[in-house]
Amino acid sequence: MKTAHSLAVTLLVSLLALLVACGTPTLPPEPVRFTIAGSTSMTPLLAELAEAYHRHFPQVSIAVEGGGSRLGLARLQEGQVALGASSWLPAEEGAALWSAPVAIDGIAIVVHPDNPVMALTLTRLQEIFSGQLWHWTELGGTGEMQVISHQQGSGTRAAFETRVMEGQQVTPTALVMPTSQAVADYVAAHPDAIGYVSMGYLSEKVKELEIEGVQPAPETVTGGTYHLARPLFLVALKEPAGAPRSFVDFVLGDEGQKIVSQYYGCVR
Repeated sequence: MKTAHSLAVTLLVSLLALLVACGTPTLPPEPVRFTIAGSTSMTPLLAELAEAYHRHFPQVSIAVEGGGSRLGLARLQEGQVALGASSWLPAEEGAALWSAPVAIDGIAIVVHPDNPVMALTLTRLQEIFSGQLWHWTELGGTGEMQVISHQQGSGTRAAFETRVMEGQQVTPTALVMPTSQAVADYVAAHPDAIGYVSMGYLSEKVKELEIEGVQPAPETVTGGTYHLARPLFLVALKEPAGAPRSFVDFVLGDEGQKIVSQYYGCVR
């Protein structure tokens, strides 16, 4: 009769023989985690893209953090994140970094849904945000205007001031908000307010105005007819490799661009 010890040895030898016969077992992929930080305009989109990517590559976890384009680029330079997200990339910074445009945004000018004003020219928009025009009656509305802007370091603010203000300062009476969502929430609750947001934050709670006769929409920013369009970038210190590069390729692929099209214009 075999002892318990001899039975255990026999079982172990049989198991080893089975492993040899079947070949070396495949180990699960090693977990990978990296962080993308920057543009708050891009945060909801990137979170959805990261979730979709994770379904294909469950071993890869991507943390998406906001803070603004300027902060994202600073954290990238300090090596704290694998990819930066930027909604405004000045030429001097862009020349020193690897970047890939992944979507086309439109900076939407928003008012309360009860505001009767439907459209503005770029000239009128500049007059409003510089404080030269401050009463809605001059445009067919009622009451004084409350201008809403974004905080320093915001890529949306940098793009708006470059495209609209042309060197003029935003009025010091403007309320400063940290994100497009905060701007949209304030405008939705205040009939006298006017602000600007990434078009990814548009909803029925606010009304977007036509600018020079064109509304912000995926087709108008892609076609170049909307005047306040701008690319949204994923940025790295050098051309990325591994999982970060795989994620960029996913965003630029068919599935990624289909998700992008729900919020913004596509680049492919």
